Amino acid sequence: MRIVITGATGFIGSNLAKLFLKKGAEVFVLVRPESTHLDVLPKDEKLHVVSCGLSNVMDCVSYIKEADAFFHLAWGGVNRQEIDSPEVQAKNVAGSLDCIRAAKALNCRMFMDAGSRVEYGLTDGFMQEDIECHPVNQYGKAKWEFYQKAVPLCEELGLHYVHLRFFSVYGTGDHPWSIISTLVRELPAGNKVSLSACRHQWNFMYIDDAVEAVYELYEQLPQSADAGVKKNGLVSTIVNIASKDTRVLKDFVEEIHSIAGGAGELEYGTFVQAKEGALSIKPDISRLTLLTSGWQERFTFRQGIEIMMKKEKENKNL
Repeated sequence: MRIVITGATGFIGSNLAKLFLKKGAEVFVLVRPESTHLDVLPKDEKLHVVSCGLSNVMDCVSYIKEADAFFHLAWGGVNRQEIDSPEVQAKNVAGSLDCIRAAKALNCRMFMDAGSRVEYGLTDGFMQEDIECHPVNQYGKAKWEFYQKAVPLCEELGLHYVHLRFFSVYGTGDHPWSIISTLVRELPAGNKVSLSACRHQWNFMYIDDAVEAVYELYEQLPQSADAGVKKNGLVSTIVNIASKDTRVLKDFVEEIHSIAGGAGELEYGTFVQAKEGALSIKPDISRLTLLTSGWQERFTFRQGIEIMMKKEKENKNL
């Protein structure tokens, strides 16, 4: 089993690499030459670091030669300064399409990429994979554009294709400014945390469960005949990667406060949100369940937070 991963120095990518190594795979990670985050990569003799960015992704072919699957998780311009840049997002789309061509050149049977919940945009009710999308920002529009171009390209090249729509994945190693990382770090220290009103619906999935879900799709999908995901013998589908736990965001926040023993202070309604405002998310995960033969997450929200708090305490004591 030989696997290629872009974005492996990111939160989800590094954990996916760890899981595949644990499963006995040989893992090739494509990393930008100027990357300063190589320290997050697992130390393993079966991990191979390939200096290669999206602008020259075809260069990896001569080094790797052959692989079974290509997981494309890299995407530039996700910060607030570049998330609405048409130029930056256009480069992402072009480089991502080249990743599909590289996957074909490597004789991969499957291509998976990281989509996003923001592709749905303003949507009432549950977010089912086949509903019409109305992304608000350029990032979401670019992810949706890539998917629409990737479907015919993968079909033309004979690749199974899965567009993974990740919702809010949390855990140790996530961005330090994320709401979960902030609460886990600041509340036990007795600090005040500025928040939105937190009245909208939200969904959180622990990182170990998220990468396990991706692995299960990799393992089971090619043999699947369910959910109408095959065309001309090839899998082509979108899958929401989310937990079964959707509730009002304030409920999650209060649970973290409780786990922290009531330490710190929650200040609602003082945080300035992104321009799209407080959008509720309610993912439908019936397709994920169906395509993985009923796979279920192992961690409750409380368990995930307790693990994070334990690690945060251990890191402070080092």
